[in-house]
Amino acid sequence: MSQKQNSTDVPKGEPTAPGRRTLLRGVLLGGATVLTGVQITGCSPSPPSGAAPESAGRPAATASPGKRILLAYFSRPGENYHYGGRTNLTIGNTEVLARMIGERIECVTHRIEAVDPYPEDYEETVARNVREQDADARPAIANPLSSIGRYDTVLLGSPIWNVGPPMIMSTFTERFDFRGKTVFPFTTHAMSGLGTTERDYAASCPGATIGEGLAVRGEEAGDAGGEVGAWLRRIGLPRE
Repeated sequence: MSQKQNSTDVPKGEPTAPGRRTLLRGVLLGGATVLTGVQITGCSPSPPSGAAPESAGRPAATASPGKRILLAYFSRPGENYHYGGRTNLTIGNTEVLARMIGERIECVTHRIEAVDPYPEDYEETVARNVREQDADARPAIANPLSSIGRYDTVLLGSPIWNVGPPMIMSTFTERFDFRGKTVFPFTTHAMSGLGTTERDYAASCPGATIGEGLAVRGEEAGDAGGEVGAWLRRIGLPRE
């Protein structure tokens, strides 16, 4: 894949990095179940950056009231892909979507931040992402959570860079035990939709139930209220 392909918070594209994307350590749906309609009680907005969540697990088709939800996301502002060109974003597309979701459910919100922030320049970020994918890297997180144990449901948000979530999402998920929890991915993208997120999270969150994801074009994130509301209803999360 050429160096102008799929991305979202980072504009369109990082090249396909065969090492990670094709093999993903040989695991596709390692121990995870696909679920499209789990009902769980909502969550409340953003707690302090070090709140101690724990793992994500595998709820039944209808979760009992009182369950807690973590919304964890990575988003990149700066120069981004925009309908074939470039635009400068003060707030990354994925953060726009995360805020929209957070306003509609009761959840604890955590923004994942890199120790080494990604460049504002689009091409530089594309190049860094390719290096990280090729090396199967785990970029360090500046504000790691100590645990996700008290959460039953985890919403994981990220852009799609070169067909998959940025490698920092693997840094985040591999830190915790997701057994018995439900994971719902949401992404912003240029062309790839959810990309490999379901497969990636199934591999890095063994024992979790991977629920229906939401994919929104990065350029359309600000107008995605209808899509967000419909998705939350389908997966059984309460509206405000």
